[in-house]
Amino acid sequence: MEMALGFRGPSPALLSPASSSPARAPRASPQPAKHLFGLGSSSSSGLSSPLASRTSLRCRPERRVHRPIACSAAQTTETPTEEKKSQLIRRSDIRNIAIVAHVDHGKTTLVDSMLRQAKVFRDNQFVQERIMDSNDLERERGITILSKNTSINYKDTKVNIIDTPGHSDFGGEVERILNMVEGVLLVVDSVEGPMPQTRFVLKKALEFGHAVVVVVNKIDRPSARPDFVINSTFELFIELNATDEQCDFQAIYASGIKGKAGLSPDNLAEDLSPLFEAIIRCIPGPRIEKDGALQMLATNIEYDEHKGRIAIGRLHAGTLKKGTDVKVCTSDDSCRYARVSELFVYEKFSRIPVEIVEAGDICAVCGISDIQIGETIADKTSGKPLPAIKVEEPTVKMSFSINISPFVGREGKYVTSRNLRDRLYRELERNLAMKVEDGETSDTFLVSGRGTLHLTILIENMRREGYEFMVGPPKVISKRVNDKLLEPFEIATVEVPEEHMGSVVELLGRRRGLMFDMQGVGSEGTTLLKYKMPTRGLLGLRNAILTASRGTAILNTIFDSYGPWAGDINTRDQGSLVAFEDGTSTSYALASSQERGQMFIGPGLEVYKGQIVGIHQRPGDLALNVCKKKAATNVRSNKEQTVVLDTPLDYSLDDCIEYIQEDELVEVTPSSIRMCKNPKLSKKSR
Repeated sequence: MEMALGFRGPSPALLSPASSSPARAPRASPQPAKHLFGLGSSSSSGLSSPLASRTSLRCRPERRVHRPIACSAAQTTETPTEEKKSQLIRRSDIRNIAIVAHVDHGKTTLVDSMLRQAKVFRDNQFVQERIMDSNDLERERGITILSKNTSINYKDTKVNIIDTPGHSDFGGEVERILNMVEGVLLVVDSVEGPMPQTRFVLKKALEFGHAVVVVVNKIDRPSARPDFVINSTFELFIELNATDEQCDFQAIYASGIKGKAGLSPDNLAEDLSPLFEAIIRCIPGPRIEKDGALQMLATNIEYDEHKGRIAIGRLHAGTLKKGTDVKVCTSDDSCRYARVSELFVYEKFSRIPVEIVEAGDICAVCGISDIQIGETIADKTSGKPLPAIKVEEPTVKMSFSINISPFVGREGKYVTSRNLRDRLYRELERNLAMKVEDGETSDTFLVSGRGTLHLTILIENMRREGYEFMVGPPKVISKRVNDKLLEPFEIATVEVPEEHMGSVVELLGRRRGLMFDMQGVGSEGTTLLKYKMPTRGLLGLRNAILTASRGTAILNTIFDSYGPWAGDINTRDQGSLVAFEDGTSTSYALASSQERGQMFIGPGLEVYKGQIVGIHQRPGDLALNVCKKKAATNVRSNKEQTVVLDTPLDYSLDDCIEYIQEDELVEVTPSSIRMCKNPKLSKKSR
């Protein structure tokens, strides 16, 4: 590619840490404002302009003078035809942006500061941290799971902000949201730099042709290395085949928790005004067909007890009025008719009812009871559907079935296969990256998702809603192409202190991981390891890595591609301790049982035959009687002996799903999580 050649030219000094102006990526020559904000007549690739003949990366140091910063705004990838383009205009009073980043790089905290400084809240109003993480599960885990809409007003411009998940398992949310915006804020940690999910979300944004503003967050960290981060991000743009205009990104340095930003790491303003200015200057307004026929793509669905289903999306063309009759279309031209009962826009931190919405704004529509994500709300007479949303295929599947343990029905509200089926298929309406199929029997369902966390969040939500069911171990979804068996591979990034690196490298090697990069991170004695390994090898890896590194390693993964089957992988060396009979566990029995391994249960708990009560210290399963009581006869001494029991292991839902193997199940109820042997498979083995 022309850009890559320019980058590897005889003047690599631009990307060295000693660059004269680290706050800016290498930039092209000044361009007319008309071209910069997408009003020129360049083609969708952005390379047919006169600028394309000379690569924007061949910058001479003497040209890098301080001047008013002008940002390039990329054209959308689906450029309209010439005759239609004349009807399209840019709205200058609205900006639609998505905030994307790797997990824990500070997106939600940055949005908090933006909302506070935009005076969204009253001066005396109590505002909790991470206000956008409104879901209980999000607060408990400290991650964003569902994308959220809000808006702020800066000067005379309304900025619609969408906070997106940072974990790769929720990439389907990010892919949908990018349909609603014209630009993204790419938040990158000032020490870690671009991480696996950074690559994923940036790749998607560049494919859509969106303008990108890079925010180097947490700049106040002691080991911050802004020059390295900017250079690494620029190399990532080159790697992902970004256009000249997209490579010419604006860099902002910020501390989200302190609410400060600036154009250089050493000179931060007292507030986030440089960030707001960059959004207005660098992100183009929505391109709309103001007088065209109504078109709105439903990119998200919410549910309200009183209003029913609420479709959220950006109005691409025309105007939408409350009480209007509309046509709801899918991409295959099958249409039906409906009426808009209520209409909302996002103002500050809430939805505000309005009578009319103009093209370019993000709105919420009520009254269409059966609307699905990816359908188009169009004009009743002349409306046409927009292209449907495409989401990447799932890579991991799990079996869900009704509870078959002796304790069935004790704790759950919904226990039948009909309850389970209805809930799983209802999840498909808003979770595009998930798939549900009927299993081998009428009470079993195969649920496929982007990763184990994607499925675990669904299980946890169902548990809290009162469902009681069982799930099997996660399995990868393999493909057969040209009679060759292919399986999914992922890029695993591990941050580990140097003293534990040997044991972690050995562990990853046993799971068929191939190291392709190793580098030091900051001044904290931490090493960054990058591996390409099969998804099968990652199942159950998180706990094993924490054990090997004494709880200090950080593991991040993201789907890479399908590759040839890597061979057998043994993910667990130890067997399970299994309860021998039904009853209540006793201290007397547990005292002797704990010599065989680590226990999951304490005294006084009800157990049933086949329940997994601990981890065996050797390979293979071992049946134990944990309900045995001390006999009180004349021969024996009745003197009580002091029994010292080890603290039982406290396994969470994620831990249990990582632990179980082919012949084991996790029993999930609103108040308990138990593991047991699969009775159907144990009968077959006999």
